[in-house]
Amino acid sequence: MTEMVYGTVPVRSGDPVLPRWWRTIDKWTMTCILMLFGIGLLMGFASSPPLASRNGLDPFYYVTRQAFFGGVAMVVMLVVSMMSPVLVRRLAVLGFAAAFVALILLPFLGTDFGKGAIRWYSLGFVSVQPSEFLKPGFVVVAAWFMAAGQEIGGPPGKTYSFVLAVIIVAFLAMQPDFGQAALVMFSWGVMYFVAGAPMTILLTLAGVVVFAGTIAYQESEHFARRIDGFLSPDLDPTTQLGYATNAIREGGFFGVGVGEGQVKWSLPDAHTDFIIAVAAEEYGLVCVLLIIALYTLVVVRSLSRLMKERDPFIRLAGTGLACSLGVQAMINMGVAVRLLPAKGMTLPFVSYGGSSLIAGGIAMGMLLAFTRTRPQGEISDLLGRGLR
Repeated sequence: MTEMVYGTVPVRSGDPVLPRWWRTIDKWTMTCILMLFGIGLLMGFASSPPLASRNGLDPFYYVTRQAFFGGVAMVVMLVVSMMSPVLVRRLAVLGFAAAFVALILLPFLGTDFGKGAIRWYSLGFVSVQPSEFLKPGFVVVAAWFMAAGQEIGGPPGKTYSFVLAVIIVAFLAMQPDFGQAALVMFSWGVMYFVAGAPMTILLTLAGVVVFAGTIAYQESEHFARRIDGFLSPDLDPTTQLGYATNAIREGGFFGVGVGEGQVKWSLPDAHTDFIIAVAAEEYGLVCVLLIIALYTLVVVRSLSRLMKERDPFIRLAGTGLACSLGVQAMINMGVAVRLLPAKGMTLPFVSYGGSSLIAGGIAMGMLLAFTRTRPQGEISDLLGRGLR
C-alpha cells in the first residue's frame, strides 16, 4: 500500500508482471470498487429475501447469485487491469462488435420478462443484457476514433464516433431503454469535450437532445408515462417512487436498524433499481454518504491521474469510463429521491444483476489499466521539453 501513503511509485522495467502491476495500479480506486461490491452484498442480504420468498426460492438465492457474479466481475476486473492499453483496446473492439450484433438482434430473439422493454436474452439459467456490455466497448472504440482523428492525416474520428453513437442510441430507443441511450450520449459528449470540441457544437448537440426528447415524449407512451409521473406534483405513496421516498425519509441519519426496513417487502425492484432506498432506510444517511463518497473518489482519483497522461487515446477512454460510472450512480440515486425520472438503471456494483456486475468489472478493469503509472505517461514531461 506504499502508493497510498507516499504517492506514485516508479516503474522498473523488467519486473515480473504481478509486482509491476501492484506498483503501478491505482490502489485507492481498486479498494473503493471492492468496498462497493461488499456493500452490495450486504444490501443483498437485506433486500432480496422477500423477493425470494415471493418466488418460492431459498431466502438467500439472489445473494448467492450476486456473490457468484460479483466474484466473476472482480476476477475479470483484476485480469483486465493487468493488460496493456493496446491489448485492452483490441479486446474492447471485439467485445463491442459482439455486443452490437446482440443489440441489433434483440427485437427478434430477446425478451422483456414482462417489463415492457425488450432488453435481455434469456438463456434459461441466466439472462444477458447486451447494452451493459456495449457501453464500455463503445467508450473505448469512440476514444480510439477520436484519438486517431487528432493525428496528422488521420480519419474524421469525431464524425465516425458520433455516427456510431447515434446508431446505438437509435437501437436502444427501440427497446425502449432511454436511460442507457442517455448514458451512451453522455459518455460520447464528455470525450468529445475533452478532445477539444467547440462550445457551439456542444450547445447545438444539447438542443438536438432536447428536441429528440420532445419527440420521444410525443411518440412513446412508455417515455411519456415516466415523465408525467416525475412532473406530477402529487406522489402516489403506492408507487415505486412513493415507497422509495418514504423509506429514505424513515431512515433518517442512522437508519431504522439492520433487517428492520419495510420497503423491501413492497418494492419489486428493491434489490436492483431501488437498492439505495433499502440502504437509506436500514442504515441511514451515513451509509448513503459513504456510497456517494466511494463513487466520488473513484471518479476524481481516476480523472486526476488521467490529467497527467500523454496518450490521447488513454486520456479519452479513461475519462469516458470514469464519468460513465459516476453519472450512472448519480442517475440511479437521483431517481430514488425523485430528482430524475425513473430510468430502470442499476447502481454499479451495489445492485443485483449479473450483466451489470460483470460489465462493470470489465469497465473498471479497463479504467484501472488506463490509469496505471507509466514511465513516459505524464504530459508534463512533454511540456517541459517544449519550453526548453
